[in-house]
Amino acid sequence: MTDAPIAPALAADHDRLLIVDFGSQVTQLIARRLRELNVYCEIKPFQSVTDALLDEFAPKAVILSGGPASVRDENSPRPPQKVFELGVPVLGICYGQQVMMQMLGGHVERGDGTSEFGRAFVTPTEARIDLLDRWFAADREQVWMSHGDHVARLAPGFAVYGTSPGAPFAVTADLERRFYAVQFHPEVHHTPAGRTLLENFVRDAGFSGDWTMGAYREEAIRLIREQVGDAKVICGLSGGVDSSVAAVLIHEAIGDQLTCVFVDHGLLRQGEADEVVTMFRDNYNIPLIHADEQELFLGELDGVSDPETKRKIIGRLFIDVFQKYANEIEGAAFLAQGTLYPDVIESVSFSGGPSVTIKSHHNVGGLPEKMGLKLVEPLRELFKDEVRALGRELGLPDSFIGRHPFPGPGLAIRCPGEITREKLEILRRADAVYIDQIRRHGLYDEIWQAFVAILPVRTVGVMGDGRTYDFACALRAVTSVDGMTADYYPFTHEFLGETATRIINEVKGINRVTYDITSKPPGTIEWE
Repeated sequence: MTDAPIAPALAADHDRLLIVDFGSQVTQLIARRLRELNVYCEIKPFQSVTDALLDEFAPKAVILSGGPASVRDENSPRPPQKVFELGVPVLGICYGQQVMMQMLGGHVERGDGTSEFGRAFVTPTEARIDLLDRWFAADREQVWMSHGDHVARLAPGFAVYGTSPGAPFAVTADLERRFYAVQFHPEVHHTPAGRTLLENFVRDAGFSGDWTMGAYREEAIRLIREQVGDAKVICGLSGGVDSSVAAVLIHEAIGDQLTCVFVDHGLLRQGEADEVVTMFRDNYNIPLIHADEQELFLGELDGVSDPETKRKIIGRLFIDVFQKYANEIEGAAFLAQGTLYPDVIESVSFSGGPSVTIKSHHNVGGLPEKMGLKLVEPLRELFKDEVRALGRELGLPDSFIGRHPFPGPGLAIRCPGEITREKLEILRRADAVYIDQIRRHGLYDEIWQAFVAILPVRTVGVMGDGRTYDFACALRAVTSVDGMTADYYPFTHEFLGETATRIINEVKGINRVTYDITSKPPGTIEWE
């Protein structure tokens, strides 16, 4: 993964925390939690953390992330020994705990019945430390575990301060050197008091908490100006939160050098094209091109069923369309996108490390050389809630900021199996009914994202004493904070029954409605 998009000139004015990344899917959540605490931090893949980098970065504290490797494997990921010689607090999380123990003289063993995955409970020992101040609400605290190996012998100088059924050394510390290590993941939401533990750690390290979204805005504007110079930028505008915030931020930085291109690829929700164009033109004086490319996209997607193929076709066609309009704008040298970190972490490995690819995203992975354009992605290291905070900082109206996320590939990934115009039209009508139901019941702002997926199966039904053979659909609604994890929304049976009745009565082509109660993980939020 890339480094945080903050230049050293501004970072030098802040106390800095270094996160050494060993490939965990949730490493960026550590940074997100620290940003909530107004702590400046950067993530560096372990391969890039050298003695020279440590000298240059001069961190006030270090966090060692989790990761999929085993410290018992040959050539397993390690930080430089110098991390433990800086004289600053160090916190090891999961794999970070194990690598700390192994490097400092402890011992790690394979699972052998002590593996833990999912919810667990940590019980404190009699000795208490500042790291756990205000942490234990009762005689135990819920945490989220994900480990096969476990620490079997502590390194010299360490003592145990918390245990769990599968981790006898769930919380350990060397108080003299201010080294701390936990086997669980305090950064995830399934460790409810994890923020408190991280807050105690940065407080112990002496951070003042002076990193704010206002500071991020100022620095992002400066970086955009430095990167772009006097060149022109085209911005892919979808009307969603991400691209809208990116467009307004870039416009604040470079003004009329920006032109937005709204691509109508025929995969939008009902009435969305008119809504987006009207909304943006009425609120912002930014040049906007409405590119109607429905026939191009739907023509190439017709009959395509493989989800990765769909995404790659859409990504390629987006590039082709942007190239066409870039050629019409004299001096266009950059393409701006509202790419967020969850897109990045699901699409690519972190700087050559072991993080696995979940699925491709149409706006991730760089640009082909033939375009001759460079990327501007000012939100690439942010989560959705941070983008919304930045949007408020920029003065965007609530109607922009509060919109549910909508994927770049649009309805293509809510239509498993072959894409046809008939299925897309059925899907649009069903989705409109579903969202109308959610708004009527006052639930829209409680839900992170809600949509209908049309399933690649027809089912037998009975309507008006006649036999039907129509499509089934699935309703999806989730709650989340950052999109990295999500839980299904607990609708009442009355709501679901009412909604199913409306969809079947009002949408010709659907005769069966289901509700998806899968969380993320193990599922993703979208169906493809």
